[in-house]
Amino acid sequence: MGDDKEEGARLADRSRLAVHLAKDTGISEAQARDLIGMLGTDRNSLLREARLIYDQRLR
Repeated sequence: MGDDKEEGARLADRSRLAVHLAKDTGISEAQARDLIGMLGTDRNSLLREARLIYDQRLR
């Protein structure tokens, strides 16, 4: 049962991170969730890649 709580907390943390990443960079929450799935939760890496996605969208 403890594993279920840990998994739920991890998912909630990733969800909050996706919301903040989208808000901070201008990408969609779906794109943010995809990045988190690919890169993990390292904020610097996520910000770098999110900014690249946003910049490509502007071109």
